[in-house]
Amino acid sequence: MSNNNDLIQALAAIAEGSALAESRHTRQAATDHTQGCYEALFTTGTAHFPLAERAAIAAQVAEWHQVKTLAQHYKTLTAEAEPTPYLQAAHLFARHLTFEPVSVTPQHLQQLQQAGWQTDALITLAQVIAFVSFQSRLIAGFTVLTSLAETGEGQVNNVSAVTAGRWHLQARTAENRRAPQAFTRKELGWEPWLPPKPFDAFTEQQQQVLIRFGHQHSDYFLLLGHDQPVLEQRTLIDKGIFYTPGGLSRAERELAATVVSKVNGCIYCASVHARKASQLSKQTEEIALLLQVQPGDELSAGQSERWQAQIEAVAALSLTPPRLTQAHLHALQRHSLTTLEITDLIQSAAFFAWANRLMLTLGEPFIPEQEAVEGGHAVKSASA
Repeated sequence: MSNNNDLIQALAAIAEGSALAESRHTRQAATDHTQGCYEALFTTGTAHFPLAERAAIAAQVAEWHQVKTLAQHYKTLTAEAEPTPYLQAAHLFARHLTFEPVSVTPQHLQQLQQAGWQTDALITLAQVIAFVSFQSRLIAGFTVLTSLAETGEGQVNNVSAVTAGRWHLQARTAENRRAPQAFTRKELGWEPWLPPKPFDAFTEQQQQVLIRFGHQHSDYFLLLGHDQPVLEQRTLIDKGIFYTPGGLSRAERELAATVVSKVNGCIYCASVHARKASQLSKQTEEIALLLQVQPGDELSAGQSERWQAQIEAVAALSLTPPRLTQAHLHALQRHSLTTLEITDLIQSAAFFAWANRLMLTLGEPFIPEQEAVEGGHAVKSASA
């Protein structure tokens, strides 16, 4: 995929040859597949979800994030449309996903279905909203990083600490399984609120893609498989952000994923990535402390200065609209984070704005029974 076709570079005004541009070249897979996912979602539409409707919803989500360049871009792809019940239901769903994905319930999906949304289109709708949430944070973060490079070191100001968001406290899931009521590093299951696409309903080529990524037994990924081209690009972005050498340590990328999940109240995502962060960093007490932060309490309290700086930057980027500032990035530079490491942090945080919005709004976690744990299949990690 050509670097000349890079929407994020254009909208964040990233100068070719700059340190940020070079860091994105180093993370070429993430850069290319971010563009690839955009093209999968916004170059063609379907009868049930035309391109103009996708662009109209994307423009609104970008406006809510206050990322003007992105909102304007999507406005060029859309046209005035009648506010039908079909679109009104989609915009209400988009508002929930944008501002408080933890507020979504199975009833919201039922309302979409009652308005005429079929499962394939509904999954694409969720991906449009969550992907634009990802794009918005990439552009917001890279814009601050670019401005930092232009203004130099400057004055290091205090930053306002971000607090943990609320999470689900119900005792049972929609299917009457035991639901987790607190953040944990233990393995959890995840049950979908919509029917996953059966594996044998995919073409042979699509089945091979699912097998290559280890998705063939996961309800989460089979559900996202209702829009398989987007799922494939999204998986490649994930690998390009989290499984690449150099730059920010893998443990600190997993820390970022955990922090975003605390902001959004995603117990499932946090369970997977807190466990990975603990294993990789060996800082189990610090991760446990982060998981125990209650709604309204500061996420970075009690952490080392380096982790405080990272937690505060990630949490600020995770808010809607994002509140990342030069002060956050100055704090990272004081702990010797390079441009590539800051790029990794921004991309890790932005990706989990996407992941949380799918996990929280298409299903919910459950605590596996002992026999399910022993069998293994029912608790296969969905990761992101």
